[in-house]
Amino acid sequence: MNNKDVIIACDFNSKEALYAFLDNFTGKKPFLKIGMELFYAEGPEIVREIKRRGHKIFLDLKLHDIPNTVEKAMSVLSALDVDLVNLHAAGTNAMMEAALRGLTREDGTRPLLIAVTQLTSTDEERMHHDLLIDKTKSLQDVVRYYAQNAKASGLDGVVCSPLESALVKEACGADFLTVTPGVRFADGDAGDQVRITTPAKARELGSDYIVVGRPITQAADPVAAYERCLKEFLGE
Repeated sequence: MNNKDVIIACDFNSKEALYAFLDNFTGKKPFLKIGMELFYAEGPEIVREIKRRGHKIFLDLKLHDIPNTVEKAMSVLSALDVDLVNLHAAGTNAMMEAALRGLTREDGTRPLLIAVTQLTSTDEERMHHDLLIDKTKSLQDVVRYYAQNAKASGLDGVVCSPLESALVKEACGADFLTVTPGVRFADGDAGDQVRITTPAKARELGSDYIVVGRPITQAADPVAAYERCLKEFLGE
């Protein structure tokens, strides 16, 4: 895959809504994220159909369970031939290693596998109060440590805020992928995310892939919004 791209978060509740959105993109095949809402509504067939249409797919299901269960689930997801899948780094190294085993096909190929460090809706106060993470540890400390665990487990990168891309790269190396939601246009609404930045700033901070949903999917002209996002992120 290209090492820089915009991934559109297709957070729709039906295939009809998704297809109506994609009909705007005549001749274009943007990279798409299929998350829980659409996957739970339509099942694996929606993934197969989008692959048939020629799109790259980030299947965003954030697995988090005992290692054996995650390994078996990843084996099923690998057969869907998506490009990128994820899980929660908080599930431990054993879970991440099991996921990698399940994802790897008999011929040695597999989708890219990344781990969620901390959700972009989580700030430091919530991390300490709700998750009971030691108050001597900053959010940046936790993201760095989770990223290092993911790398040690053999994963390809992490999901993090673009604000943390640089520290992840510093801790894990330039080739370790950072896939970053929490991206909004400078003149847009932050929504329910608290650790956000613009496409241009995400590029400066070192994000490899940015995940953008509502600023594109709810725009009056989705194609124009997508192209604006590409231009700002890629610096073209």
